[in-house]
Amino acid sequence: MKKRILVTGGAGFVGSHLCETLLEKGHEVFCLDNFFTGQKQNIIHLLDHPYFELIRHDITMPFFIEADEIYNLACPASPIHYQYNGIKTIKTSVMGAINMLGLAKRLNAKVLQASTSEVYGDPEVHPQPESYWGNVNPIGPRACYDEGKRCAEALFVNYHRQNRVKIKIARIFNTYGPRMHPNDGRVVSNFIVQALKGEDITIFGNGTQTRSFCFVDDMVKALIALMETPDTVTGPINLGNPGEFTMLELAEAVLRLTGSRSKIVYMPLPQDDPMQRQPDISLARKTLGWQPEVQLEQGLKQTIGYFKNILNL
Repeated sequence: MKKRILVTGGAGFVGSHLCETLLEKGHEVFCLDNFFTGQKQNIIHLLDHPYFELIRHDITMPFFIEADEIYNLACPASPIHYQYNGIKTIKTSVMGAINMLGLAKRLNAKVLQASTSEVYGDPEVHPQPESYWGNVNPIGPRACYDEGKRCAEALFVNYHRQNRVKIKIARIFNTYGPRMHPNDGRVVSNFIVQALKGEDITIFGNGTQTRSFCFVDDMVKALIALMETPDTVTGPINLGNPGEFTMLELAEAVLRLTGSRSKIVYMPLPQDDPMQRQPDISLARKTLGWQPEVQLEQGLKQTIGYFKNILNL
C-alpha cells in the first residue's frame, strides 16, 4: 500500500538514505529540511522522482501536510553542529517534537522520534539497556542535545498517554556511511578525511574509550521495521551495532584500509565525552527481528570510497 510519509531532516545523512529506501518501497515521500546540516547534494538524485517532494522548512515553526507516517529526524547530531547554537538545538528537539506530535495527533498518523544513545550520557551501566535512565550532565556543553532529546522522549510518551498518539521512539547509536558530512566532527568521518588527506589522525583521550558503529543501511532497515510494528510497540528501542571498538582500533582500521601514512596524535578529552558506548539490542532483536548485518570493515570501505569521491582524491 502506497503511504504518504513525511521525513523531517530528510536531506541529512540518515534522512536521505531513509527517503531513498521509502521511495524504493513505493511510497510517496515529503522531505522536509532547513539545510542547517542537511545538504541538497544528498537528495539531488531524488528530485526528479515523481513521488518525492522537497520542502525547505524549520520544524521549530508549525507545519501542516497530509501524511500517514512521520519520521522526525530533524536535529543536528554531531557535537560540532549541535554545540554551534545550543539554544537552536534545544528548540529543534523540543518545539520540533511538539509540532510533529501535534501534526500526528490531527492526522491520526504514526510518528517516530529519532532519539539518541546520548540520553544515556556517560553511562555507568554497560552495555546500555533501554531500562537504564542515564548519567547526563544537565548543564554541560552537550546538554543542549542530550537534554533536548530526553525532553522530546518525555513529550512523545505524554502525547501517547494523554492523546493516544501512535508513537515510536528509536534510540540511535553511532551510525556511519556515505553522505556523512566531511566536517561534522564525528570520529569516523574525522579519521577517514584526515587519513585521506595525509593529516595527523587526532584521537581525543588515550584511545581506550569505546564506540559501537552501525552502518547506515542497517539503521534505515531498523527504523522502517520499528515504524511497521503494531501500535502497542512504542519503544524506546535501542538501534545500533553491539560490536564495540576502541578509538585506537578504529584509527588503525582506517589507516589500513586507506593505505595512509598519517600519524596518530593524542589530544585532551572533551568535557563529558562518554568513555563507553555500546547498545544492548536484545529488545530490537526480539521485537523487530532485526540485527545489523554490515561488518565494520565492509562499511568503512564504502564510506572511504564516498569520501574519496567528494574530496576528489
